[in-house]
Amino acid sequence: MGNPLLETDMAPLPFDEIILRQGELISDRLNILRQEQYPPNAQKGLRSFSLAEVAYFLGVTQSTIKKLHLEGKGPEPETSPSGRRSYTAEQMLELRRYLDAHGRPGKRRYVPHRAEGEELHVISVVNFKGGSGKTTTAAHLAQHLVLKGHRVLAVDLDPQASLTALHGIQPELDSVSSLYETLRYDEERQPISAVIRPTNFPNLDIVPASLDLQEYEYDTPVALTSSDPTEGRTFFTRISKALEEVEDQYDIVVIDCPPQLGYLTLTALTASSSVLITVHPQMLDVMSMSQFLLMLGGILQTIREAGAEMRLQWFRYLVTRFEPTDGPQKQMVGFLQAMFPEQMLEAQMVKSTAISDAGITKQTLYEVERGQFVRATYDRAMGSLNAVNDEITGLVHQAWGRDLP
Repeated sequence: MGNPLLETDMAPLPFDEIILRQGELISDRLNILRQEQYPPNAQKGLRSFSLAEVAYFLGVTQSTIKKLHLEGKGPEPETSPSGRRSYTAEQMLELRRYLDAHGRPGKRRYVPHRAEGEELHVISVVNFKGGSGKTTTAAHLAQHLVLKGHRVLAVDLDPQASLTALHGIQPELDSVSSLYETLRYDEERQPISAVIRPTNFPNLDIVPASLDLQEYEYDTPVALTSSDPTEGRTFFTRISKALEEVEDQYDIVVIDCPPQLGYLTLTALTASSSVLITVHPQMLDVMSMSQFLLMLGGILQTIREAGAEMRLQWFRYLVTRFEPTDGPQKQMVGFLQAMFPEQMLEAQMVKSTAISDAGITKQTLYEVERGQFVRATYDRAMGSLNAVNDEITGLVHQAWGRDLP
């Protein structure tokens, strides 16, 4: 018996019809899984956070939070039969505001929003090669920054829409618009506010991705060679101009760039305050990164000569999917640290089954319960994530001129 996806009336289907049918089948199955996982409306929720987690994200001791609760100050946590307290993300924000309002003048800020004179900070996460942990890095960074009290906009620039999917959105079924609607060159262009959507994390919004983004790669060279090429020649300003509309609503923008050096990536980089380059510590990946850097440097040089303002305040290499017990990987990390001692992040993102297992259900590690994993595995992965993201947060604060805590 033949495969119904490959044949019709015993005649073989053309290749384009086969892949269209198979794409629709996968999409339908993923939607069924989403309906089952996030009842009743297929919208992602968010778990509560333990007292230890709340203390970490707020930067206070657990006893400080316990004391507030005993004194009837701040939100009322959920208390288990064993007496364990937990807080929702909204309650964490309420606690943060209470601490900020009742702290001593001149002391640390518990609500770390941008102050006057501190510019919107745009972080682009890039790599030329897929599978480097780029989207995983961008997702966890954006969520960590929010849990630490910042207002964050995540921008998915990858037409494959992995960052979008991690936030519970299925572009082909949810009828979402991508940043292409803001970048396009015709009269149908929309403001970025029209394509921003909320997520399940308070203070984290997202600009979803879709296959439409690929149109920008085709439209830009046409605009460059049109009879009125003015807009095309300044294509690299389109994201930075779009962000001007909403910059007062956010502290930090995290952009997940596509794994290719096209016009989307170049437009993101020229809008960036900082760049995070993910590196998988294996020889073939480092060789690929070498070619990426040579090509990127040459193209950015040309764009700078064309009038682009590159205002990078920092860039760093982040080692991802690192296995500390792997001898060759440790050697490669040492090799990179010796070459770029100022640009390598001190912390590495370890390879972990906890992160990959969470991804199977389209979740990040910040969304899943610790009890779903072997505790040592979960704690090791979470410790690695927090170390990386705390280091990046520190770099953002330094760029704003803030003293590190």
